[in-house]
Amino acid sequence: MPKLKTKRAAAKRFTVISSGKIKRTRANKQHILTKKKRARKNKLKKTGYVLPCDRSLVTRCLPNG
Repeated sequence: MPKLKTKRAAAKRFTVISSGKIKRTRANKQHILTKKKRARKNKLKKTGYVLPCDRSLVTRCLPNG
């Protein structure tokens, strides 16, 4: 059986932490930031976690992660 390759796009966006959860960054923090309130931008700094319903899709992209 051939080796399973990691989807590089997913590897750049997600990291698996020691508890098994998958950490992700939040969207809407790259550009057009002048119209967004300071409180909204501060909330977007925090990392999020992949929901359990989407976890199988992400783990399929990260077989070695």
